[in-house]
Amino acid sequence: MTVRRDFQEPARCRPDLLIGRDDLFATARDRLAAGGSALLHGPAGIGKSTVLRALAEEYGASARTVLRCSATESESHLPFLALADLLGLVLDEVTPGLPLAQRTALESALTGRGEPSLLRDGLALRLAVLSALRALAARGPVLIVADDLQWLDPASAELLGFAARRLEGTPVQLLCAVRTEGQESQEYDRHLRACPPDTVAVRLGPLTRAQVAQLLDHRGHGGLTRSTVREIHRTSGGNPLFALELGRALADSPTPPRPGEPLPVPTSLRALVLSRLDMLSVEARRTLLVASAGARPTPALLHAAGRENAEAECAQAAELGLLATETEAPAVRFAHPLISAALYAEAPAPERRAAHAALSTAASDPIERARHLALATTGTDPEVAARLAGAAALARDRGAPSVAAQLGLLAARHTPADSAPGPEERRLQAAEDAITAGEVDLARDIAREVLTRATVPAHRVRAWIHVIDTAGHTMAEVDAVFPQALADAGDDPRLLALVHYQLAWRALIVEGDFTEAREAAAHAAELAARGADRRTELLALALQAQTETLMGHAEAPRTIKRALKEPQDPSVACHHNGAGSARFRWLVMGDQLVEARATVTALLREVRRRGSVESEVHFLRGLAETELRAGHCGRALELARDSLLLARDSGIGETASAMLTSLAEASGGDVDAALALAREAVEHAEEDGDQMYLSRALGALGYAQLVAGDPAGTVRSLRRVRRLELGLGITDPARGRWQGDLAEALVRIGEPAEAQDVIDASREHALRLGRESVLAVLDRAQALVRAAQGDLEAALGQLTSAQDRLAKLGYGLEEARAAFALAQLRARGQETGPRRATVYDGATRLFRRCRALPWLRQVDEALTVPEPEPADLAAPGTLDGLDALAQLASMERQVAALVMEGATNREIAARLFISVKTVEATLTRVYRKLGIRSRVDIVRLAAARRAR
Repeated sequence: MTVRRDFQEPARCRPDLLIGRDDLFATARDRLAAGGSALLHGPAGIGKSTVLRALAEEYGASARTVLRCSATESESHLPFLALADLLGLVLDEVTPGLPLAQRTALESALTGRGEPSLLRDGLALRLAVLSALRALAARGPVLIVADDLQWLDPASAELLGFAARRLEGTPVQLLCAVRTEGQESQEYDRHLRACPPDTVAVRLGPLTRAQVAQLLDHRGHGGLTRSTVREIHRTSGGNPLFALELGRALADSPTPPRPGEPLPVPTSLRALVLSRLDMLSVEARRTLLVASAGARPTPALLHAAGRENAEAECAQAAELGLLATETEAPAVRFAHPLISAALYAEAPAPERRAAHAALSTAASDPIERARHLALATTGTDPEVAARLAGAAALARDRGAPSVAAQLGLLAARHTPADSAPGPEERRLQAAEDAITAGEVDLARDIAREVLTRATVPAHRVRAWIHVIDTAGHTMAEVDAVFPQALADAGDDPRLLALVHYQLAWRALIVEGDFTEAREAAAHAAELAARGADRRTELLALALQAQTETLMGHAEAPRTIKRALKEPQDPSVACHHNGAGSARFRWLVMGDQLVEARATVTALLREVRRRGSVESEVHFLRGLAETELRAGHCGRALELARDSLLLARDSGIGETASAMLTSLAEASGGDVDAALALAREAVEHAEEDGDQMYLSRALGALGYAQLVAGDPAGTVRSLRRVRRLELGLGITDPARGRWQGDLAEALVRIGEPAEAQDVIDASREHALRLGRESVLAVLDRAQALVRAAQGDLEAALGQLTSAQDRLAKLGYGLEEARAAFALAQLRARGQETGPRRATVYDGATRLFRRCRALPWLRQVDEALTVPEPEPADLAAPGTLDGLDALAQLASMERQVAALVMEGATNREIAARLFISVKTVEATLTRVYRKLGIRSRVDIVRLAAARRAR
């Protein structure tokens, strides 16, 4: 494939715009920085030239001489053209120092003048190129930038390879790019052999779906729906050039593609990928068109569709590179998805309809037959509409709601206006299927389309509800919808129940008013019961139960029982806002982890069978949370990351998944990632006006800061949580379980009185609700308060008891944290060494069992920092300590000063331009000199110094 010049990226391309290429860019950059060379390779349009230009821009500034050439296919027959591009501008600089024979040969090659016999002297010319490069290198570093090596004229390629193999030890580096279509190495081996021995080969592969979305957004196509972006990614195969061209075509198109139809492929891309189509016979082209129209084409399907010579015609297409050769699989697979889309787009509409008509009888699957029948039919047709509606129901049953939504829209398009059910009802059902599939953009568009034409109140209210549903946790953005929905509902209890159920969610998310949310949910349940709408009644009861659970309301168990009463609605039973979910939350908060895990596992299995994306995201989080509570940090991290990936892909529940993944990262993964995710969750919750999740996100941030060694940051975050939950009316400490972390952080920064207040207030509610695990964690925090007050014996006893209780309840990580706190108290006054290490054996074993890697690192740090004598601990602000603070070395004083400001180790490293390990080593020296053991004691010393 020849990529036209108007497809090329802009001449200047900063590295920060290399979307999805960070690791590859770093690999090539590191090799160049070490004095080596780099060869970029990959298929047409994959972004080699973009990366090449970014690397050349970064490293060209450090080279004295930059030699460039960029070959084209049309000029590849001209000998020595690339050599002229490389050396033409420096010829006068290097030729005077060359021997006469070499100078004459080089000038003859570059100018086309001179003795033919000299030009034929290959050795002289080869040595001339080598000598010229050495001469340039003697004056300073040389960077050779060569793009599209595959089009280099053979003479230049041979000369460049000869010189490159002999430039070792000279400051000459090559930065090259070459087109390769396959994954195998033999395609670029020839070019790699022509590069210096220290060349790294970097293959550029396809972008992920998220990266394609980022690329489209960066280039001004960010208004596309997620479903459209997914189709662009599928059709482009992740190729950035193809994705951008498809995005441009969609932006220029007055009407989006109809359901079931491929994306519009611009003429430019059709010419690019179908350049070999003219070499096919007419019959072979027809066969490929039928294959492009089919979902999973096979030779048998093509035969059934009337293509008698399908095998031979497919073999002909495979020889031309249009089809991939499959030796084992029976499927007919295009070499690239774009070929199929371009072939379909190129065909006239009558030929497309003929292909679909043939497939409507040939396909074995009833869903496929109905889809092809719809695409072969023009205008309304009640029989076709009925078949499509039946196929949509079948797809829904199979757990393919996205397919059901597409079929439902096709059914609506073919439904006559006076039919029952009518087109609007079928569109609304398609919107419900789209919501189930996580296609919220599509569902919103369908709902708004219905509102432009519907007059029936029931249709209008359902459409309004879909608009509200698709807003998710950004409900504040659709505030204007509620009065219109209430007006359309009139006095119909069924319709009013739908609206009041959404008003209950609004009270919870936007207003943060749990009391109002509970009352609105109860009212919605009552209206739904009057209107005999069991589905809405069950959802409203489940929401009422969840609200009461978080409030610590005495009615919660009874409401859950009401929500679990028969008759049940199967779609509500496994819904993320259904009674099963409410019961799971009650079990988790009530320390019944084994039953909670079994419950959420069954719910997750069922929603996956149904293809319900939002519920899957929700229950993945629930299972991850249960595993985290049980101390299975590795498993929890895996589940949380899956939830976050699915949430980002669908655009559903990103804030909640980022929050939960932060907790999992801080417990069993990367603390820096935990901090970043928690801050992201806080930012999103604040932007969305989501009061409910803001407190959860801040709780995750506080925990991550505690694990990162930033107790002051923990206190700032968790004090906000405390104020928020007080305002929200949340009294159950098992909801966020942040109270013990806040108390511990307060002790670390020297605020034991406030820590005691947090413990006392939380204990009152935990005792009332019987939250045994919360009480044990509060006892762990209480022990730290007692230790800070000098009652070490009582603290040790309380910690031992808390550890035992947490072990019996199955809270593995909390048990390990209690063991760690116990070891820290027992290790006071002991020097580093084997005896001191033995004290930490129990905590180490428990953290390893949990795979709690960040906590294991804290144990390692505790083992390397010598403990001060008890007398020093009792009085960290003594005069000797103050004098020692002033006697620290310059770097030690800078690090200590930043600790006093509340900076983390990573922040200190960034501000002082040193590594995190250097910060850690410096702090160890500070602790030793001052006779203290932690960052908190530095803050205390500073406070005492100011007090003097």
